[in-house]
Amino acid sequence: VVWLGRHFSVDGLAALARRSPNMDSLVAVGTGAAFLYSLVNTVLGLAGNDPAWRAMNLYYESCAVLLTMIEFGQFLEATAKQRAGDAMGALMSLAPETALRLKTADAAPEEVPLSAVAPGDLLLVRPGGRVPVDGTVERGASAVDLSLLTGESIPVPVAPGDGLTAGSVNGEGPLVMRAVAVGANTRLARIVRLVQEAQGSKAPIARLADRVSYYFVPAVMALATLAAFCWLVFSNEPVTTALTVFVAVLVMACPCAMGLATPMSVMVGTGRGAQLGVLIKNGAALERAGKITALAVDKTGTLTTGTPELTAIFPVAAGAPGAPGAGLKEDELLALAAALEGRSEHPLALALIRAGNERACPPCEVEDARISPGLGIAGRVGLAGRVRSVAVGSAAFMRARGCALSAEVEARLDTLAGEGQTPLLMSLADEDAGAEGAERIVAIFALADGLRPESPAVVRRLRAMGLRVIMLTGDNARTAAAVARLAGIDEVAAGLLPAEKADHVRRLQEEGQVVGMVGDGLNDAPALALADVGMAVGTGVDVSAEAGDIVLMRGGMEAVLAALELSRATMRNIRENLGWAFGYNILGLPVAAGLLHVFGGPMLSPMIGGMAMALSSFSVVTNALRLRFFKVRGAA
Repeated sequence: VVWLGRHFSVDGLAALARRSPNMDSLVAVGTGAAFLYSLVNTVLGLAGNDPAWRAMNLYYESCAVLLTMIEFGQFLEATAKQRAGDAMGALMSLAPETALRLKTADAAPEEVPLSAVAPGDLLLVRPGGRVPVDGTVERGASAVDLSLLTGESIPVPVAPGDGLTAGSVNGEGPLVMRAVAVGANTRLARIVRLVQEAQGSKAPIARLADRVSYYFVPAVMALATLAAFCWLVFSNEPVTTALTVFVAVLVMACPCAMGLATPMSVMVGTGRGAQLGVLIKNGAALERAGKITALAVDKTGTLTTGTPELTAIFPVAAGAPGAPGAGLKEDELLALAAALEGRSEHPLALALIRAGNERACPPCEVEDARISPGLGIAGRVGLAGRVRSVAVGSAAFMRARGCALSAEVEARLDTLAGEGQTPLLMSLADEDAGAEGAERIVAIFALADGLRPESPAVVRRLRAMGLRVIMLTGDNARTAAAVARLAGIDEVAAGLLPAEKADHVRRLQEEGQVVGMVGDGLNDAPALALADVGMAVGTGVDVSAEAGDIVLMRGGMEAVLAALELSRATMRNIRENLGWAFGYNILGLPVAAGLLHVFGGPMLSPMIGGMAMALSSFSVVTNALRLRFFKVRGAA
């Protein structure tokens, strides 16, 4: 057994020779002293020197059991670490080993190794199959499950032109995709690298354990020597008592629990974060996130969906029965506007187009569409055999076209602005109706970047956690104030350029706040980089996320709440581990040194000390593994 456990002596004595003793040094010296003492007694006993007494003072079994228990403890630790890496294993196993490559979109698929796939290749993804590489849909429609990548349980619909991520699971429809990023360049591969780097990094709190361990081992060796010397010189106990104390103190003090306390929690915490769609880049970010006192939040794409949506249609009184717009229903007004906006790529235009598709508006023919950048669009639109001149745009666009804005329209525009909504006005003119068909405003479309449903509840939860929540946005003050009111945020800074967002973060830091910044775009990068903890929302691992310390793989504030609660839970777990490890040594060392025996109690057997040391390490690992079951307590 001693020979099988010789690595303790080889490594431990080498560390001792370098004047940097470690846990193996304690084991090597303790078991070595017991073994050598037993060997001397064996030789002297066989030589006839009081063989009966010598036979009663052999400690071979202590060496064997001690080394076995320590080895068994390390085996349990290794097993636990392997279980802690389950999240990494799950991520790495997402990518399939092969792909179905197509020479043309209609050709028979050929199964090839994943390494043989190149950008530009056409691939077939069968129903229920995993997407092999990053790419775009060329043909087909389906829904893909991204739950293991983003934590989002609802499948995402995809159609031609939509992106696909390696590792996601295809739904019921077959897809033909074109490979864009392969191998180490896929989003999945970059996620795996981020998590590996985070699990191998140290949190600043780990320096405490390192510093203590550096001085702890030499101090324990000195304590063991002093305790054995005292029992040998100042008591009537036999020399075996001094040896038992020496070995027991060394074994009891093995600081492996201290060494495991922080890295195990960081490993399990970052792995669990990856399962929840929260990528923590390093242990330092994990620790700092738990200390945040002020959270600066970008509006668009974080508190809101980031995509404008049609919220309401307000028909305007059209005048005489034959006037433009008279008798048109909401869906017909929307059909005219959506058909015209189909010639534009503006985000507000796309919102009208989506709304027209959702309402199944009747088809229209469009001619002579003319775009006025930043203002609106005009053209001729035919609906149900009747051709009209249609214009859709801002109030300034309408005034420039000679359309008067009635008191009713002006009042509606003021109301929408106060609610944080963006109005688009639509005018109509019948080309062959004379004065009766002159261009008039007939409808107002209200559009808004809708508040995410969970945002108000998450903000309440963050404030309950003691955080100060501030909205930073480049949007205008009225819109920002309306969104902040709905989200439950009191502090708002609007109309900010990217550099001004960073300045605001700096001012918060100067007030003594530990600042977290949540953003989702390149315009947030300066503030993300300057903040104590930058959280890039909904951007995966693209360029805009590089400035962040934490990457939130799904949009919305729930991911922010998950990151902060996970950080706090991990730091609490680390403190519990360190408390257990330090407390174990504080209580165990006096017992090992013979304190109970001074008052007539028993001596601590080195074997029991070794077992306690192994169980201490195992308890620390087990406590860290509880983080695998971490769940966000909820925003309600």
